[in-house]
Amino acid sequence: MLRLSRRAGSLSESVTLAIDAKAKALAAEGKRVLGFGVGQPDFDTPEPIKEAARRSLDGRIGGYTPVAGTPALREAIAAAFRKSGIEGAAAGNVLASCGAKHSLYNAVQVLVDDGDEVIVPAPYWVSYPSMVDAAGGRTVVVDTGPDACILTPERLAAAMTDKTKLLIFNSPGNPSGVTHTREQIRALAPVLAARPDVAVLSDEIYQHLVYGDTEFSSFAAACPELADRIVTVNGVSKSYAMTGWRIGYATGPKDVIGAMTRFQSHTTSNPTAIAQAAAVAALTGPQDAVEEMRLAFDRRRLLMSQLLVEIPGFELVPPTGAFYCFPDISGALNEKTGDTPFEFTNRLLDEHLVACVPGEAFGAPTSIRLSYACIDDAIREGCARLAKFVGA
Repeated sequence: MLRLSRRAGSLSESVTLAIDAKAKALAAEGKRVLGFGVGQPDFDTPEPIKEAARRSLDGRIGGYTPVAGTPALREAIAAAFRKSGIEGAAAGNVLASCGAKHSLYNAVQVLVDDGDEVIVPAPYWVSYPSMVDAAGGRTVVVDTGPDACILTPERLAAAMTDKTKLLIFNSPGNPSGVTHTREQIRALAPVLAARPDVAVLSDEIYQHLVYGDTEFSSFAAACPELADRIVTVNGVSKSYAMTGWRIGYATGPKDVIGAMTRFQSHTTSNPTAIAQAAAVAALTGPQDAVEEMRLAFDRRRLLMSQLLVEIPGFELVPPTGAFYCFPDISGALNEKTGDTPFEFTNRLLDEHLVACVPGEAFGAPTSIRLSYACIDDAIREGCARLAKFVGA
């Protein structure tokens, strides 16, 4: 048997995808599974975007594009970044990749060396620590507190050492659904300003999915004085219901984007040409569908939040962005439901056919994540099954 590399051995399977696979296997057996696990919109890609892809097939679409993306796509991406307040975004410092996950991975690979420390606020998206591991770095998890899920300057400063190289920041957050305000982001600037060797990788994939009176703020827009060391990542997957199209993108310092482009040239090369054409239409075309989906998610957010807080033993930080609820279930863990969220979610799926993700995967060992990217009736029935499982 061949010996795998150390880095291959350090990588675990994505828990969200594992839960989804198990749920699909049960559904294939004819069971009615309610899936709150995978984070993707349940809407179809808007028709104008699909039509742009169809039209692209009539052109000469079969060849390689530039590694960083077509000129039209890079211009559209730069314009979108400028609209979010990143004034320095231009086609020359933009890279399109095969999804936002790919963009994040590229950035970590070119910014992190063996032994470098990367600060990751918890709860965090499941792939961040694995990306750091793959680059030879060491993840330093910072607990942001179950009562708020906000990274404070005090917590950031306490986590920094002389080995700190990168902060990975995510707002609106997955899995918490919490959105940092512009003021909360600005409060981090003095800590980072004191360490000019530390970069920021800001994951803003849920930019357009904020609710109520919440306003989105890009990290680079809130802290323009740090722009020369902030890499911002976004994409079309969540806001435009284009998860399978695999188009993400990044902007930042020209030398960093250049290094990411060179790295990508030796891995995937360019993203799929047809998907690039569709992404141009998404970014430059009508935005009505984005708002329609946002309003639907908002309604579902309020519904799921209301039902979850009625379950004994559940506590919830109200989500203000993305499409997740992340309740603390420590008060509902027992011999019947399980001693940990991992046991809880597995029994819930086996016994009541409800799929959600255990908090251990997100660095939060007392919580579970539920996606409300599904129809209202599924939310009602799923939460009723959940309450029955807990014994409410």
